[in-house]
Order: sequence, then C-alpha cells, then structure tokens
Amino acid sequence: MKVSIVGASGYTGGELLRILLFHPQVEIAQATSESHIGEYVYQQHPNLRKRTQLQFTSRAMLQACDVLFLALPHGEAQKHIDHYLSLAPKIVDLSADFRLKDPAFYKKWYHADHAAPQHLGSFVYGLPEVQRTAMQTATRISGVGCNATASILALLPLVKANLIDLDKPIIVDLKTGSSEGGASVNPGSHHPEKSHSVRAYAPTGHRHTAEVIQELGLNNVHLSMTAVELVRGVLAAAHVFLKSGVAEKDLWKAYRAAYNNEPFVRIVKDKTGIHRVPDPKILSGSNYVDVGFDLDPDTGRVVSLAAIDNLMKGAAGSAVQAMNIMCGFEETTGLEFPGLHPI
Repeated sequence: MKVSIVGASGYTGGELLRILLFHPQVEIAQATSESHIGEYVYQQHPNLRKRTQLQFTSRAMLQACDVLFLALPHGEAQKHIDHYLSLAPKIVDLSADFRLKDPAFYKKWYHADHAAPQHLGSFVYGLPEVQRTAMQTATRISGVGCNATASILALLPLVKANLIDLDKPIIVDLKTGSSEGGASVNPGSHHPEKSHSVRAYAPTGHRHTAEVIQELGLNNVHLSMTAVELVRGVLAAAHVFLKSGVAEKDLWKAYRAAYNNEPFVRIVKDKTGIHRVPDPKILSGSNYVDVGFDLDPDTGRVVSLAAIDNLMKGAAGSAVQAMNIMCGFEETTGLEFPGLHPI
C-alpha cells in the first residue's frame, strides 16, 4: 500500500517515516517539505541514514496514493483539505484541525473560525482506545493531542466504571517535554532559558482540554501544563474525587476491565522497586502508555497516572495504529518497539 506524508521534515513527520519504513504492509511514496525540497530525508532525520534514499518533494508535486498522512502545523491542513481528499481515499491528519466536531466548540478553544467546517464531523478522533469501532469503517481520522491523550487514558477507566463524583472538579496536572513545541525554535526554547527550568506555560485554558471534554463527556475537567527538562514525554496526574464507598479493589476492577485487552496499555502499580509508577522516560520511542493510580482512602481522592512518549502515542504512533485499524492490518504492526532502558 502506498502512503505519503505531507510535512515530513518535522518531529512527528520523522517519527512517521521511522515507523513506516519498517512497516511490512506499506511503501512510502512521497514525503514533502517546502523548506527542504530535494534534500534527503536523513539530512533532517539523521537516525534514518542508510535506511532510505527518499528525498523531500514539494506539496505541489504530490501524487495519488492509498493513505495520506498530514503532519502540518496547526491551521494548514484545513486550508487545503479538499485537495488532499482528492489525492487519497484514506487520510490521517496529525494536526489539531479536525479533532473537534463542532465549529462553535472549535472557535471557543482555538479563537478562530474553521476554514472547512463542513468536514469537521467526518473525521474520527484518532485514539484507538476510545474510537476503535468507528475507525474500522473510517476513511478520515484526526490526530490526537499528546496532552489530551495522556489525560484521556488516565481518566478513561474511572469514567467507564462511573466512579467519579462529577460534582467536584477534575484537575489534570501534566508535565511535558520540549519536543511538544515542534522542531521550530523560539526564545522560550533557547537552551539558556529552557535548561534546568520548570515552567508552568499553561496553568489554565489549554486547548487540549477540549478533546478531553469531547471524548469523555466531562465538563468539569481542567488541564494544567508544566514544561520540565525532558525532550520526549508526558506524565499526566489526574486528581479525581470518587463516589462514596469506592475502594481500591473497585479501582483495580475498573482499570483491568478498561485495559487488559488493550495492546499498548500497561498497568503499572507495583509495591517494590524503583519503577512502581508510570514514568515517560522508559517509553521513549514506543507506542505504549503506562497507567497507574494511588488512592487516599481518607478523602476519596485518587491520583490516576498516565505516561506516554508525546511524539509516539501522542502523535505518530497513534496515527499508524489508527491506519492499521482503518486498513484492516494487525493493529500492532510496525509498533512493537518497547522503548529503551536505561536511557
């Protein structure tokens, strides 16, 4: 199956290339980059040296293919979506352009009118753990926000089991790595400013909150972002108050029911050792998500944890997982890498 990647010179584009070059069911036909036309892809993604001789081409030279991945900056895909839809029967858009279904909801969180509102409802949200059934018959799948992914997967077992006291606020505290900001530089990513800092860059109002509201049906949920000295990784700590009488055994039942059959979700809650709770460090390069929880029985507050690699399960990995489901491949194909330890 021929696949092409639009916007392949960025971090998520590089991860797509890395995964798809080893995917036994696909051939990469084209990879575009407007700023690196004619360069070999390994000049931007040096880990791919001697693995491919593919060169970047321009979007104007795109040809028809079976699946088209869009890895463009936010706001770009929606401007030309009709053209991209004419090139491929199946599309996976990694940007935020088509994650939300309602144009008014989009405007509320992104502070602008959508350029192609007629297409918003036609994209299935790209997180298999919540939309797998819809993906099986989909032809258009949206990307996922990395912070939304970690938040949703931290909260999903509690929501599905109806254990949350919804009269109390749900606070998700997220620690994020620098690759969330993409490959472009800005004064905040300058090494003297970034190094050794713990920067609360979005204590309230982050737009990924909208995805959590939409996918889990929660209204009283609030995300808070802090950048820490990681390149890859997100750790979500969801602080939730449970309904009266919920015990730890009920939590175990909820987590096992939600995740025992999920190929990329691992429950991490050990009593001994240094890896007792989820840690994004050991997930670098992998599509796995590690989840866990800790309950304060005196207050009924549970802290539900989810760790991911933001470029993988929070972007390219989920996109390929979604493609596998959409195209009828084994869901785990090309995504079996478990991460590195130590790193």
